[in-house]
Amino acid sequence: MPDRVKRFLLAALMALLVVNLWTGGPLLALWLGSQAQGTGPPSMGAVGLVIVALVVISVALYRALQWASSEYDDLTGASPTVRQHAPWLRSMRGERPNYDGMQPALTSGERILVGGVILAFATFEIWFFFFSGSPIGSD
Repeated sequence: MPDRVKRFLLAALMALLVVNLWTGGPLLALWLGSQAQGTGPPSMGAVGLVIVALVVISVALYRALQWASSEYDDLTGASPTVRQHAPWLRSMRGERPNYDGMQPALTSGERILVGGVILAFATFEIWFFFFSGSPIGSD
């Protein structure tokens, strides 16, 4: 399979995983809780199942996204341009590490992630402000 096709498939997989991290995972966890609940008022068992399922599904999707991003970076030869410093290891005087000759830039995988977060946030805002309706006075 040509590298171009592999890159496209990995980018599509990352986009799919990002969308499912925000929508598919929570919906699957809620569906599992509804199947455990049946009818009647919510039980603590169903709520606990939703929480556990959401954690497990989110971690699995995150790990898959991490793998796909790593594979994409290996395929394209991309590498992080700036090393990350843990906050507790940074200088208290506000000094920033200087990397001579390196310009910070986002890799394609990071652009897909940022785009997915922006899309999820914009979708939520549009729904909240225009389609959710007001709970005030809806008795």
